[in-house]
Amino acid sequence: MTDRIVLAYSGGLDTSVAIGWIAHETGAEVIAVAADVGQGGEDLDVIRQRALDCGAVEAVVADVRDEYADEYCLPAMRANALYMGRYPLVSALSRPLIVKHLVAAAKQYGASTVAHGCTGKGNDQVRFEVGIGALAPDLRCIAPVRDSGMTRDKAIAFAAERGLPIDVNKKSPYSVDQNVWGRAVETGFLEDPWNGPIEDVYSYTQAPGTSDGPDELVLTFTNGVPTAIDGTPVTVLQAIEQLNARAGAQGVGRLDMVEDRLVGIKSREVYEVPGAQVLINAHQEMENLTVERDLARYKRGVEQRWAELVYDGLWFSPLKRALDEFIASSQQHVSGEVRMVLHAGTATVTGRRSDASLYDFNLATYDAEDTFDQSLAKGFVELWGMPSKIAAKRDQRLGS
Repeated sequence: MTDRIVLAYSGGLDTSVAIGWIAHETGAEVIAVAADVGQGGEDLDVIRQRALDCGAVEAVVADVRDEYADEYCLPAMRANALYMGRYPLVSALSRPLIVKHLVAAAKQYGASTVAHGCTGKGNDQVRFEVGIGALAPDLRCIAPVRDSGMTRDKAIAFAAERGLPIDVNKKSPYSVDQNVWGRAVETGFLEDPWNGPIEDVYSYTQAPGTSDGPDELVLTFTNGVPTAIDGTPVTVLQAIEQLNARAGAQGVGRLDMVEDRLVGIKSREVYEVPGAQVLINAHQEMENLTVERDLARYKRGVEQRWAELVYDGLWFSPLKRALDEFIASSQQHVSGEVRMVLHAGTATVTGRRSDASLYDFNLATYDAEDTFDQSLAKGFVELWGMPSKIAAKRDQRLGS
C-alpha cells in the first residue's frame, strides 16, 4: 500500500508546490488539508480544486470559524492573553486547531506522516510538531521548506516545470498570516526595526483619526463570554467580526513590536487586532468590577504563563489544561455590561455595571453616605506594617 502524507495546505505557492515536491521526494500520496479560520481570501472550493490540480489525491477543506472563535479565541480572551503584555496570539491560536484537523485527517486516510510549510526560523514549526506529537505521538512530521531545501526560487521553478496552476508573479513584500482574531505582518522593509510601518502594511484597520467621529458601544458579558453588542445577541464569532469592523474603522488595534521568538531570536512584527483588543480591554474591565482582589492578582500571573504556553506551542500540555480549569472557574461572576468609545486608534472604557459587582458605593464614597469605619484603619495599618518595622529595627541594631 502506498504511504500517505497529510499536508497543512494554505493554497499559496509554497504549500501548492509542496504537494508535488513531497510526492517526488517520498513517493507518497498527499492529502491536502485546509482550514478556514476567518482569514478571508479565496473560496474554500477554489482552494480544494487547486490542491487536487497540483497533485493531491484528496483535499479536505473545513470551515472552522465558529470552532476557532468558541474554543480558541474565547479562552484567550478570558485569559486576557497578551504575549509580552501586548500580542494577542494571532497565529499561535490558530495552529492547535489546524493541528487537530491534520491529525483527524491522518487517522481518517491512514497517513503515517504530517507535513507543514514552516521554515526553521519561526515559531510555527514548533506549534505544529509539538501539537501533533501531543495528539498523535506515532505520527511523523516533515517540513520541506526547512528540511528539503525547498526555497522560493526552487518552488517557482518547480511550479513552472510542472505547469502547476499557481500565479507566482505577484509577490507581496511582506509575509502575512491572518485569521478572524487578527493579522500578523513581517519581513520586507519591516525587518529593520527603525523603519516605520507605512499605510500599505495595514488591511484590517483604517488610519486613526480618519473616521467621521467616535463610535460608542456597549458589550454584554455572561460568565466571561461576550453575548451581546448594543443589546443585540451575538455568537463569539459574530462579536469578533463586528468589533473587527467597528474598531478597525476607528484605527483601533495596531501594534508594532519587537518580540522574543521561541527559537531564541528577536523579530519585528506588525499586528492588527481590532476586535481582539476591544474584547480583551472590555473583559479586563468587567473582571475589575466583579473578581475578588486576591483571585484577580493571582489570575494576572496565570494569564502571563497561559500566553507564554500558547505562544510556545504547548496548547495541549498538562499545565495549559490545568490553567484552563482555573481560568474557567474565575469567570463565574464575570457578567454585566461595559461601555466603550472607539476613536482615533483608542478603545476607552467609559462605564461598567453588573449585578455581580463588588463595587460598593457606600464604602467607596467620601460623601455623607460613607459607611466605611475609618477608626478601624489605624490598627490595621499598624499590624500590616509590623513585620517590616521589626525587620528595620533588626537591621539598625546590626548595622546592616
